[in-house]
Parts: sequence; structure tokens; C-alpha cells
Amino acid sequence: MSTVISEHFGQLELNHGVAHCFAARHTVHGIPVEIELNFAAHERPDQASVHKADYRLHYLPELVDQVRELIANELDQDGSQVQEFRHFHCKGLDPEKQWETFGVSGDVDTTAFTQALKLGHVGIFPDQPERYFVLDFSLGEHFSDEVLVATADADGVVDDEIIWS
Repeated sequence: MSTVISEHFGQLELNHGVAHCFAARHTVHGIPVEIELNFAAHERPDQASVHKADYRLHYLPELVDQVRELIANELDQDGSQVQEFRHFHCKGLDPEKQWETFGVSGDVDTTAFTQALKLGHVGIFPDQPERYFVLDFSLGEHFSDEVLVATADADGVVDDEIIWS
């Protein structure tokens, strides 16, 4: 067993051969977000991998902005999962609930929709460089438990596909 120190997760006890999931709260654009640092049992977590996760978290606000921009772009693409997500959640919506969630009456435009999306969870997977970050966006727990999921690699490059889950 080894002990490492994380700026965001505190003191971590790491056992090789055991899966780990460390949770913490992080603020992104002034809003608290749940973050998790995940290591599979076959991984060999160490101070360097934890330090890299801490370093990458400093750039989370920029990453979130990139994902929101991608979501806005996908709203204009016929048949995209983002467009289907919006359609599903906005059709037949009670006017009061629509105003409460999106701040608009009538059609929910791209700006209203992207502003209503909330980053609820970020998973960090150091041993998966192509899916290092997994970000879940929702319309809020009061609205639906369904999310739009975006991923980014270890360099912070956002995957160009957003998935409805």
C-alpha cells in the first residue's frame, strides 16, 4: 500500500490490485461538481498519475466550455443524439416547467438549452488516455435522470461525439 497526496482528493491510500474510486467536490464556473478519480484493479496508481489528474483539473473550466460549444453545434445536426435529447425533453413540456428549466416560453433555442445544461459529474480515468475525462451533463435532477455524456482524452481534446445516456 502507498499513500499519495492529491490537491483535489486529499490523502489517498492506494493498494495495488484493488480498484479505487475517490470522490471529491470541485467548483467549475462557480458551481460545485462531483468528481471521481478511478483506478481499475489492474492499474498501478502512483503519485505521478494522481499529480497529472490534479494538474488536468485546473483546465476543467475550459474543457467544459469546449463541450458546451460542441453540444451547441450538434443541436443543428439532424439526427444527432444531442438534438434528439432536446426534442425528447422539450416536447409537450408544461409551460411552467419549461420556464423554470430553460427561462423561455415557446421554442427552446440553442442558447437556452445549453445554458440549462448542468455539469453534474466528472469521472477521471488515468489508465484510459483516450477517455481520460468523462463528463455528464443533465437538465438537473429535478428534471430527468438522463444525461449527455462527453469524453476527452488525456490532452484535453474533446471527442466529437456526445452520447445520450
